[in-house]
Amino acid sequence: MFWYEDEVKRLEKERLQLNYIPATLFYGSSSIRLWSTLKEDFKALDPVNLGFGGSTLAACTWFFDRTVAPYNPKSIVVYAGDNDLGDGRHPEEVFIFFQQLAQKIHSRFGEIPCYFISIKPSVARWKIADNLRYANSIIENEIIRMDANWKFINIFNSMLDKSGHPAKEYFENDGLHLSSIGYSLWKEIVSAKLMENFHTELT
Repeated sequence: MFWYEDEVKRLEKERLQLNYIPATLFYGSSSIRLWSTLKEDFKALDPVNLGFGGSTLAACTWFFDRTVAPYNPKSIVVYAGDNDLGDGRHPEEVFIFFQQLAQKIHSRFGEIPCYFISIKPSVARWKIADNLRYANSIIENEIIRMDANWKFINIFNSMLDKSGHPAKEYFENDGLHLSSIGYSLWKEIVSAKLMENFHTELT
């Protein structure tokens, strides 16, 4: 995990420089880190961006004590797992990492509202689409089984075109990272799910 060290140190430094108390933590991989409009998109929830580039769900679990535990949020939104599968890990491994992260969050924060954004489809990783779908399915089923403070946010289907493939306009030229149009879609879907709990306008 040493290759994430610079990014984790960046998050630690940024936490010390904050001039407000974050209420909602957005935690995960570069899909979170590169969400440049996140603070404005969810300003009513006083968010902080805790994404770090290339992060796996395994790394999110590993670095939890340094990146997330120092905060006292009212809610947490997680996006990760994409890179685990891209690196060749099996969906069952990603599921175990999710369980471990959920346990860490529960031990530190109790029953605060938590959200898992489904692993996205992408042009670059469409060859492992079955693994993406299966990982999403077993995580969603676990969240339903727990019937607790976690909610599953499905962005997968909304990112497909009429032929059932990832819609290219939602991605940058690399076919992996989100475009501004992709982030607009995420804002719409994530906001709708968060409002179910917070009952407030987010913008």
